[in-house]
Amino acid sequence: MNDEENGPDDDLKSRLHAMEARLRRMRDQRASHNEDARRAANSRNSVQDQSKEIRSNIEEKLTEQKEVRSRAKAHQTQRDAIQSRIREIINSKKGRRNEAGKAKSDVVELSEAIAEISQIENKLMTDGTLTLKAENRLLRKLKNLASRRDELLPKAAEFEAINIDLGDLEGTIQTLKAEADAQHEEMKKAHEEADAIWEEVKPMLEERDFLRSEGDRLHEIFVESKELANAVHAEIESLLKEVNEARDEMKSRRDERARVIREHNESVREALKTPDKDEGLADSLTDRLLSEGSLTLGGSMSGDPQASPNANTAIPLKRRKSRKVGAFRKTRK
Repeated sequence: MNDEENGPDDDLKSRLHAMEARLRRMRDQRASHNEDARRAANSRNSVQDQSKEIRSNIEEKLTEQKEVRSRAKAHQTQRDAIQSRIREIINSKKGRRNEAGKAKSDVVELSEAIAEISQIENKLMTDGTLTLKAENRLLRKLKNLASRRDELLPKAAEFEAINIDLGDLEGTIQTLKAEADAQHEEMKKAHEEADAIWEEVKPMLEERDFLRSEGDRLHEIFVESKELANAVHAEIESLLKEVNEARDEMKSRRDERARVIREHNESVREALKTPDKDEGLADSLTDRLLSEGSLTLGGSMSGDPQASPNANTAIPLKRRKSRKVGAFRKTRK
């Protein structure tokens, strides 16, 4: 009988123990996945911190390179401006040379006129064979030459000024060329400095790309581990419902057995009670006696001839308050 009763319980206990063991394994598995996710997250965060630092260094280097490039651009702008000024001066010099060429012809003409005036004056003073007509012709020519000389004198002065200015322009051009060359050299140095900075940046960019890919890889591991942990957690919740149902069933069975045992013990105790201990039974017996007729008091039987005359007298009994059996007393004679 006990084997038959314990059979279902044993099966339920075995199934419950198996589910609890599986539940422990699944919790360990979930903890393992969470630990993998935690390690991957820590590694990913460390890599991201390194990547953040390298990106900051790259940004600083690129900012420095940008400043150097800007400095090179400034030198280039100054060089181009100087070269443009040199071209303007050269064009101006060409124009001045044209003017100088024209002024030079005027100076030659002036020299020729002065020489001819000197010859005429000398002839007029020394040649005594000149006729009046010839002398008048020479005087008219001398007058014209003197007038032309006066016209050419300002142009000769301008020619001298042009020569001086051309000399100054040449010096200015040479000075500006030297300044343009200096700006060009500064520009080249700045570009070389910027190129050197870029050479420093290139390995940093490679390291940044590596850290980025490594961070992505670790993040994928983190996500995968969390998904596995969540999947196991969902299975744990489902299994935990079954475990709780099995536990509730076992508790229900224990409660049912306890109730049956309690009721059985109670019925046994009720069956073993004596009338003097069972007030309800005493009351029921009293009611039964009262309902069956009369009760003779005195202790003698009704057929005894020695009995007192009064003993044969039936005393009608009224329904009294129930008393326990054994509480009646014999009447005194």
